[in-house]
Amino acid sequence: MDDPVLLTGAGGRVGEAILEGLADEYEWRLLLHSPPDEEPDHEYMIGDVTDEALVRAAVEGVGAVIHLAGDPRPEASWDSVLSNNIDGTQKMYEAAVDEGVEKFIYASSNHAVGAFETDERTPEMYREDDDFLLDGTELPRPGNLYGVSKATGEVLGRYYHDQYDIDVCNIRIGNLTRGHPPIDYERGQAMWLSYPDCAHIHQRALEADYDFEIVYGISDNDRKYYSIERAREALGYDPQDNSAHFKGEERVEEPR
Repeated sequence: MDDPVLLTGAGGRVGEAILEGLADEYEWRLLLHSPPDEEPDHEYMIGDVTDEALVRAAVEGVGAVIHLAGDPRPEASWDSVLSNNIDGTQKMYEAAVDEGVEKFIYASSNHAVGAFETDERTPEMYREDDDFLLDGTELPRPGNLYGVSKATGEVLGRYYHDQYDIDVCNIRIGNLTRGHPPIDYERGQAMWLSYPDCAHIHQRALEADYDFEIVYGISDNDRKYYSIERAREALGYDPQDNSAHFKGEERVEEPR
């Protein structure tokens, strides 16, 4: 990727993981919701993805977009996800195709399929002896309005790929934590994504050849109820971390 990469929502945890791993790999343009505490090492802009003029200025001259911005709260209201997550994502796509951006990488979420975790399946589905597996070919089944917004973002990507031929990769991100996975939380272990693996999967999404993909973004955990085989095949994803390696270790709490 020779052209700059736009990273929206760069001040969040996923943006932090990407920049920690890939800061020197690309020319970055950051879109931040709020002014940063420290001056970033990269070009940056401040504002909301609901601001069409700002969005169009942000995508000018970039070769790829990694779109993380939006309201990340599982309990977010409909008004918020409609404005920030759905309308904001549509504005990003519209500006990207008008600018001729080659790739659009969308931060979807495990919440887009959260309702597959029914009472009949849990907690057994979080354990290594259970064989329930989602592979990305299933229809979305959100468990909250935030998940509805993420599933809608995936559908927007399908539309803009089909209509405008922009390459789209939707990454259904699992449970991202720095360092240790949540050792005392089976669900979190099964969907754990380490910071290095988070950076790696986004780099592969920037570098690989594909048309439209939905993949799961988790580490290579012993127990997975999300398959990473499509991410391996389509992107060349090769995760190095595994939540099982931390069993018996002290849990490290993450700031929120």
